[in-house]
Amino acid sequence: MGLWRDVLGRRREVPPNLDRLFLVPSAAITLETALGLTPTGEGSVCFRAPGGAAYQLLERDLVQLLGDARVSSVQDSYGFTWLVLRGQDDADGTRLDSLCTDLHAVNTTLESQDFDSGLLCTLVLFADPSGRRVGLVYLYKQGTFYAFAPHGHDERDNLTEIQIRDALAEEMPMEPDMARWLALWGAPGLSG
Repeated sequence: MGLWRDVLGRRREVPPNLDRLFLVPSAAITLETALGLTPTGEGSVCFRAPGGAAYQLLERDLVQLLGDARVSSVQDSYGFTWLVLRGQDDADGTRLDSLCTDLHAVNTTLESQDFDSGLLCTLVLFADPSGRRVGLVYLYKQGTFYAFAPHGHDERDNLTEIQIRDALAEEMPMEPDMARWLALWGAPGLSG
């Protein structure tokens, strides 16, 4: 089977590995030293929410589990639901460790309740010294990361995205296919 995949030019998809979200705190150190980007303590999980009572109960349970003050639900103009989370203060004050734990819990809960087919990505926000925000994006179905740096109205800062990719290439699985680097216009917490 592998021979036919190679002959036809198909690549094997990497299965989701949600534990990779725990690579983000160490990557944050690299981003801060290399590019001056610091974590905001905010992130979100993006998915296509199914209709029905089962999902509504699950969403209510997630909000109760994580706390009303730390989680909210937003629907974007493309029909995707974003569960937006704010981490609790960690010992170092970054809130990043607790945020990654919460993002992992949300993804795992959706996956365990058979809503994984609708999971798109997880977004962790960073900001530069001027306050401009960029996102480190985990693609659920590929099991890889990429950077999204909006700039202006519907424009991307490709140089920053590539700098982030290069800075993190040794620390986490970065998405090699730039065609999969989705533009997350209107993602909660990102301006541009």
